[in-house]
Amino acid sequence: MQRFALASLTAAALTAALPAHAHETVYQALLLGTSEIPTAVTPGTGLATVTMDFDLLTLRVQVTFAGLIGTTTASHIHCCTVTPGAANVGVATQTPSFTGFPTGVTSGIYDHTFDMSLASSYNAAFITANGGTVGSAFNALAAGLDSGNAYLNVHTTAFPGGEIRALLTPVPEPETYALMLSGLGVLAFAARRRRGH
Repeated sequence: MQRFALASLTAAALTAALPAHAHETVYQALLLGTSEIPTAVTPGTGLATVTMDFDLLTLRVQVTFAGLIGTTTASHIHCCTVTPGAANVGVATQTPSFTGFPTGVTSGIYDHTFDMSLASSYNAAFITANGGTVGSAFNALAAGLDSGNAYLNVHTTAFPGGEIRALLTPVPEPETYALMLSGLGVLAFAARRRRGH
């Protein structure tokens, strides 16, 4: 019993010793033609990483893509579907495309941080449909991302509705992994102890 208590205290101390991070959530997904509705038959792929910072009210969008059939025309985040991955919905972020997104290419890299306290970071229709203020739009977008009801896609000349798409999902934080691993260690210790008696 004493060893179990020691293991529990050690796990708690390790978890408490982890560095503090900003209040942010990272969402990530693989961009594929098969995720589009309807499916886009394309060899194109990509990776989307979206980081929402709740302290700074920013949204960092990082996209890498390659192998597209058409040349890029636009990219943005759509929100919020009723059922994840089951339908197309309107654009939540700025239109017609993310500012500075590379167009006229079949491969590229994009990295931009948006100030989500500005109305210009959103589609005006998204603000109107979600409470009429930038704050309510930010909350709606955060809720859509957290529930898996938002997606990022890249539109091209070959697929105007979108050639590759990703349903954005939260990435577990390092603290979550550390807590999970310490918990598994405690369970393994307890199981070994039971077998020894």
